[in-house]
Amino acid sequence: MPTAITFEKSRPIQVIPYQASWPKEYEETAQDLKSALGDTARYIDHIGSTSVPNLQAKDVLDIQITVHDLEDPAIQTKLEAAGYTGFSKAYHDEFSGMDPNSPDLEKRMIREKEGQRRMHIHIREYGRFNQRYPLLFRDYLRASAVTRQTYGLLKERLAQLFPESKDGYYFIKDPLMDMIFEGAEHWALHSGWKLRT
Repeated sequence: MPTAITFEKSRPIQVIPYQASWPKEYEETAQDLKSALGDTARYIDHIGSTSVPNLQAKDVLDIQITVHDLEDPAIQTKLEAAGYTGFSKAYHDEFSGMDPNSPDLEKRMIREKEGQRRMHIHIREYGRFNQRYPLLFRDYLRASAVTRQTYGLLKERLAQLFPESKDGYYFIKDPLMDMIFEGAEHWALHSGWKLRT
């Protein structure tokens, strides 16, 4: 008999309809990040569900800073000098079938400035698997109405099932994202999608 899984309580999980204000909020932060980082950042992108028009999402902006070298100490120095908080090196993304300690999954994280709206700012190195993944995933959802609508519905239902457990929400959502990514890879192959240089 399988062991029952219990999940710790967390802040409420709320998935809301797409908000027209999200792109503008991203642009304002992206400009600030560009000013702070200069050439240390290769580019900055709006990722995650708030970057996909007409997709339901949690009201948290996801931003990816692509850097030349994840070990560059200027990343932390410049971001903290600009007022961003909670810099952490202790992060690896997860992907089904990959070694969780792979350098291709390594990243840094930093949070918004004090008083700003909630954000997750992901710092990843150019050319690594985890840097490409969110860009391709985002563009595939923008291109595929059926996948976008189904993914949005799934997130709404997960929020209903796990209204106070982010661990429960991601326990189901993360493997599903990896399944969707398989479709995104086929779409990239046939559409000519490429990672920009």
